[in-house]
Amino acid sequence: MLQPKRTKYRRHQKGRLKGNAQRGNQLSFGSFGIKSLDTKWLTGRQLEAARVAVTRYMQREGQIWIRVFPDKVQTKKPLDVRMGKGKGDPVGFVATVTPGRMIIEVEGVSREIAQEALRLAAQKLPVKTKFVVRRDYDSTVNA
Repeated sequence: MLQPKRTKYRRHQKGRLKGNAQRGNQLSFGSFGIKSLDTKWLTGRQLEAARVAVTRYMQREGQIWIRVFPDKVQTKKPLDVRMGKGKGDPVGFVATVTPGRMIIEVEGVSREIAQEALRLAAQKLPVKTKFVVRRDYDSTVNA
């Protein structure tokens, strides 16, 4: 599961998720990718499930880049606890994703394989996504 080795603080403030992604919104490493169309928190478990789905479908060919990292602490209070008495205990880590953010990139496989692998990964994520192809991608080279 993805999580930081160490953090500066045990608990984070929630923050506000508004606006579109200002960075990380272009393909940087691979020829294909999935781009978020929603605003959500992605947990380390969800990202790991998506990564496993992609690697299984691609049969460990090609290369994968996960462009988001869960470094924000998510806390939760136990069930049946009254309001107040401080913030809850850490339960996991999340990555904040805004519209336009690239989530996963793929390289070294054909377009059909990449499209199906990223479709399977998108099913594991709680956001709507869009399949993106590099502008200068030439389908005759990798065929």
